[in-house]
Amino acid sequence: MYSFLGLWICVGLWFTPAVYHRVYLFPRIKSELNVLRSTLTPGQPPTGWKEFKGVVHSHSHLSHDCEVPFEEILRVLQRTGRDFICMSDHCVNGLADFSLQWRGLHEGKLFIPGFEMRRGFMPFGVASNVVLTNSEADVLLAQQIASGGGVLFYAHPEEPRDWDRAELVGMEIYNTHADFKDERWALLNIVPDVLLNLDRYPDLVLRTIFDRPTSNLVKWDALNRSRHISGVGGNDCHQNAGLRIWCTTTNTIRIEDTSPKTLSELRLNLITRLVASSLFGKLEPGKKLFQLQLDPYDLMVQHVTTHVWAHALTEQEILDSLRIGRGFVGFDLLVDSTGFVWFAENTAGMALPGENLPFDAKTQFRGHSPCHCRITILKDGAPVHQTEGESLAWQASEPGIYRVEAELKLIGKWTPWVYSNPIRLTPGATRPQTDRP
Repeated sequence: MYSFLGLWICVGLWFTPAVYHRVYLFPRIKSELNVLRSTLTPGQPPTGWKEFKGVVHSHSHLSHDCEVPFEEILRVLQRTGRDFICMSDHCVNGLADFSLQWRGLHEGKLFIPGFEMRRGFMPFGVASNVVLTNSEADVLLAQQIASGGGVLFYAHPEEPRDWDRAELVGMEIYNTHADFKDERWALLNIVPDVLLNLDRYPDLVLRTIFDRPTSNLVKWDALNRSRHISGVGGNDCHQNAGLRIWCTTTNTIRIEDTSPKTLSELRLNLITRLVASSLFGKLEPGKKLFQLQLDPYDLMVQHVTTHVWAHALTEQEILDSLRIGRGFVGFDLLVDSTGFVWFAENTAGMALPGENLPFDAKTQFRGHSPCHCRITILKDGAPVHQTEGESLAWQASEPGIYRVEAELKLIGKWTPWVYSNPIRLTPGATRPQTDRP
């Protein structure tokens, strides 16, 4: 009896944080987010540029651990208001065949083919007639990506990478899957929230895994001191963290994840049939009895967004902007960061993120946020200025590599929201970089 009572006390303690989240914390955060969302005043990009919202690092049914077809991905982009998606399927039988994926505009949404390969290689936009081999030597693989018209990004920068690779143009500064993996007590911390709060607060349950990607940002800043590396947000959409239970046509109960992969299969007998029917109702062959999805594609697409400024929604324009870094990463599941604008200007001209501008004594940074936030300017990775509000105006005193971070104040704490690509203020008479590097 005492052991049974002790078990229930342990379960109660385990679920206490999730109960607190449901009855107090999540409703309060949701209320504050709704206030911010109701007062958005997006800024406009400079003349000639348009802002596009995209998804970078996503999988389809071509990957061994995803079953979402391209038709459904299109519907997700339509529902979530995203303009483009850069695919990153796993290789099929060791091959990255760029003719297999959707490419170009489909009902107004741009699909850019790409693959996630070994050692973090994540090429986008390679020509459709090119097939890359996953076992190829890294040096040759990088050369083949470049000669095939593609751009090379690194996925999962938390793992060992060759950062001296000449063909490399960018990296993920955040990845959702990596963020989840660093939760040491993920099962203990997340399961109660999943069971109690996923139905009502799926966005906030997902946000419980978020940690500021400090090590990635440090690495990114260090790399940019010696070369140009643009930053993107890695959605890493799979829709495979889920559970399904089926009543099969062969008189069994099959339990599978949503990869899909069979986890267990139980033969139906008098006892198992009684238990299953009491839990799931009438058992019919081929009937899905239960499904729980922790990472629906819609939710993962909205969690983090890579915003770019480009002239048009074409593959070449979007890839050019991603390569240059003409944009920023926003955690739009909190608040839509569309209209977050910042740039540098002086007598030589103007530079957007990812671009260069020769420094002079009149160089100023200007910016606008669609809602109240805290904006921090960093030079070579170190904070040099901080302000609160919806506007930014600050005069630089020396050349350097400058980027901004923006945070939202939620329940009295500053929460990361936007990470912008850097603007380089160069010494001397370097001409402004306004288009392609």
